[in-house]
Amino acid sequence: MENDLHQRIVQAILDVDEEKTLNLTKKSIEKMPLEKIISALSEGLRQMGDLFEKGERFIPELVIAAEFVNKAFKILEPHLSPEVGKAGDLRSVKVVIATVEGDIHDLGKNLVATMLSAAGFQVIDLGKGVSSKTIVSKVKKTGAHVVGLSALLTTTMAHQEEVINLLIEEGIREKVKVIIGGAPASQVWAERIGADVYAENAMEAVRKLKEIIDWGVK
Repeated sequence: MENDLHQRIVQAILDVDEEKTLNLTKKSIEKMPLEKIISALSEGLRQMGDLFEKGERFIPELVIAAEFVNKAFKILEPHLSPEVGKAGDLRSVKVVIATVEGDIHDLGKNLVATMLSAAGFQVIDLGKGVSSKTIVSKVKKTGAHVVGLSALLTTTMAHQEEVINLLIEEGIREKVKVIIGGAPASQVWAERIGADVYAENAMEAVRKLKEIIDWGVK
């Protein structure tokens, strides 16, 4: 039953069928663990992204799919309980998140932002195509503890490194955890540019941030 629902959700997303995706999400709440529903939604978008890279899907389809998958996550939100940390509340942890300059793709970033919010993090979403200076300025202004950087193109991923270098220049790198993601990113790339965390998907982003944040944050 769970595998069947998983595949049906994935296929509904690939078919760009909003009504079916939302109905299946509602139906699945009573029939499978929330993390598996989230996995199915994430898998559907990931496959959409793969098809886009192959030229088999187009930007309008990706945008529409991202919008209704976000609606599906909103359906799940009331069932996701914010977690309290070991020595503090996750709601005290501020996360500035953005898709880097020159990149209009925000499917993955939106999923990560939604999942972090559902987990209890205080998320400040700057949107897509955001300059490195704007990101660092927001980190300084808000006193953020984490900055999340998404890049979906090999031509824009260098801006992830640019943000880290700017954090160093501003003397605040040691105060901020940096998590990166996106199709061209990898653990090797994260290590090369000095990021703290690489996450392949939204669920991994939540899990890894919980492991590395400083529970003494104010």
